[in-house]
Amino acid sequence: MPRTESANLARSWLRLDGVDILRGLAIFFVLMNHVNIRLLIAKVPYTAKLPALLVPSLIWNGQFGVQIFFAVSGFLITSTTLRRWDPLSSVNVRDFYRLRFARIAPLLLLLLSVLSILHFAQVKNFVVPPKVGGLGRALFAAFTFHINLLEANRGYLPGNWDVLWSLSVEEVFYLFFPVVCRTFGRGKLLISLLVGLVVLGPFGRTMLAHGSEIWSEYSYFGRMDAIAFGCLTALIVSKTRFSITLLRILGSGGIAILSFILGFSNRVYHGVLGRSGLEMTVLAVGTCMVIAAAAQTQWRSPRILSPLLNLGRRSYEVYLLHMFVVFTLFNAFVKMGKPLSAVPVMFIAVTVIAGVFGDLVARFYSEPMNRLLRRRSGDAANRLGSVIDGEPTAPAESQLAL
Repeated sequence: MPRTESANLARSWLRLDGVDILRGLAIFFVLMNHVNIRLLIAKVPYTAKLPALLVPSLIWNGQFGVQIFFAVSGFLITSTTLRRWDPLSSVNVRDFYRLRFARIAPLLLLLLSVLSILHFAQVKNFVVPPKVGGLGRALFAAFTFHINLLEANRGYLPGNWDVLWSLSVEEVFYLFFPVVCRTFGRGKLLISLLVGLVVLGPFGRTMLAHGSEIWSEYSYFGRMDAIAFGCLTALIVSKTRFSITLLRILGSGGIAILSFILGFSNRVYHGVLGRSGLEMTVLAVGTCMVIAAAAQTQWRSPRILSPLLNLGRRSYEVYLLHMFVVFTLFNAFVKMGKPLSAVPVMFIAVTVIAGVFGDLVARFYSEPMNRLLRRRSGDAANRLGSVIDGEPTAPAESQLAL
């Protein structure tokens, strides 16, 4: 490969700070939400003297955080596919699945192994109850990506299992993505299919949920709209160069939408947008506006946002593993007598320790396994987007999803 081409390819795989900031924000809200749930279960009245608007904005935005994840994931997977195989109709389906396996499988398999051991050891908060089918049923659902369906039919799984519902939605989407791209990638039918998923989103969260609170939040059609939005954003950004004025409008408008949905989440959820299922759609639109602006301006994050940036770069590891940290610190909090003064410390500690834990797992397990599996599948160092040589976190694939 000519040196100039290699340099261009290297630049094309630079991380997007704006995207990582979005993911850091998303995982932060997930962490806040899961700590809050444990406190509510323990009947700790820590919100009694806090401003009514502040509480939901900080601790009830977990589902909104996942929606941001989905939009980012759709953008990244489509951008990656375009860079490797443009046009989309040329995607190598087998290689696509290999790349997904290399990124997703090592940590997922390790997590399921640890959870199985903890279940057999009868460790509190890790035992899969018989009413949801026991360990075998949970493992089958995890391996076949229908944890969300299992929970909708039989009730919630323990916390470390429950987070896998989003992986179920995402991986089912990507199971069909390369096949659909291969078949319809040259025409407008692919765009129509993605738009169809966007349109189905609000219905999936309302009418098609048939009154199930779990299915309204966890269903395939109810959450794939954000992934589809991300895919459409990648297609638009790859073919259209926006003016700096329009990029500023997109960035500012997207931030305004995110601020409104996240800052007034309780009112939005109970208002017209929430009742119609459109609140998640609007959030995905705002997220993709920010993504488009960040992608074309190559916006660089100020140093003050470095903690959020780093949290976003390890979002997959943090997301899958953070409940271990939540349960550990919460159990310590209970043993201390549940002092209200320790609640802010616990929120901060969960965020910091989950971030450090995710970073260590990524550095010493996920990324080495990712590179090893890619080498074995023939992903040579001179291939577009390879992670064989150079900085292991540079390629877009290393940013992928949940």
